[in-house]
Formats: sequence, structure tokens, C-alpha cells
Amino acid sequence: MPYLLILFAYLLGSIATAIVTCKLMGLPDPRTQGSNNPGATNVLRFGGKKAAAITLLGDGLKGVIPVVLARFVFGIEDYTWLILIGIAAFLGHLYPVFYGFKGGKGVATAIGVFLGVNLWGGLAFVATWLIMAKGFKISSLAALIATALSPLYFWMITGHAQLTLGVGAIAVLIFWRHRSNIQKLLDGSEDKIKGD
Repeated sequence: MPYLLILFAYLLGSIATAIVTCKLMGLPDPRTQGSNNPGATNVLRFGGKKAAAITLLGDGLKGVIPVVLARFVFGIEDYTWLILIGIAAFLGHLYPVFYGFKGGKGVATAIGVFLGVNLWGGLAFVATWLIMAKGFKISSLAALIATALSPLYFWMITGHAQLTLGVGAIAVLIFWRHRSNIQKLLDGSEDKIKGD
């Protein structure tokens, strides 16, 4: 059963919420706008708050749903299996089979995975992101700081080595996908969060 859930998680993760949302709302393909990234932050730039919120929710649910199904429907409580199922959903978002293996950067889906695997670990990530975003006003920097701290959070909360390694693998991939953002942060050209 876990293997089927891993496959399901990957296929669900491969559904690009940003692309589907923009198409349904009559907006341009996010892969052709702004940063060309099919994620909530880019959708916010050209599609507005509603489209971005739907994208964020959808991407998060892609991470939550497979893990919650595994836990509460199929009774899987082993953190090793849960994080593997979560990683499959995360990889689906990064490398979607339906879109030529070219996907988003994975932060929202990772948050969904973290919340599903261990609520307190996920909330620690979200709280860190919110505090850093409020302080620095840069979404990518807030995400990277929260990502860097996430393995530590999960180790402190669970003490589970395989889970911590899995969270660490997700963190490494998030940093890899944010290479261009890191370069912009270093040269001072990264976009700030725009408020009303």
C-alpha cells in the first residue's frame, strides 16, 4: 500500500495548481509571466491576491492530502513512510510528469507535507516564515530561512533520524530551486512583498 500511495502522491503533486487556476480564471500562463515560475508568489505579481491564495492553498493541499490519507485512512504512522510519501508529492510539484517535468519551487507543497507529517513541525516552519516575511519583507528570504531551520525543528520535536533526513532532503531541493533568488538576494535585486 505505501508504494501505491507514493505513486498517488507524485501524480497529485504533478498537478500544477498555478497553471490550472490561471486557466480557469482567464489569466495568462504563469510560465510566461514574471519569474516564469508556476507558484503562488509569481501568480500574485500578475493575477492578484485571489488567484495567488487559491494557488497557495492548492499547492499546500497537494502535500497534505497524501500524508493525511496514509495516516488516517490507511493507518500508516511510521515517520519514514510518511516522509517518503510527502517527498513524492513534493517531487511531483518540482518535476511534474504532466508538464514536461518543469514545475515550481516547492515551498507551499513542502509546508503541506510538513503539516501532514507532524503538525508542530509544520507550524514551526509557518511561524518562522511569517516572522521573517514581516521582518524582511522578502518572501524568498523568509522561505529559505524557514527551510534551513526545518530539519532542526523536526529533530527537536520528533527525534526521528529518517524523518529529519527526509526533511533535510526537501530543504536541499528547495535551496536548489531557489538558486536564482539567492543570486538576487546577494546582489540586492530580489523583489519585496508588496503591501496595500
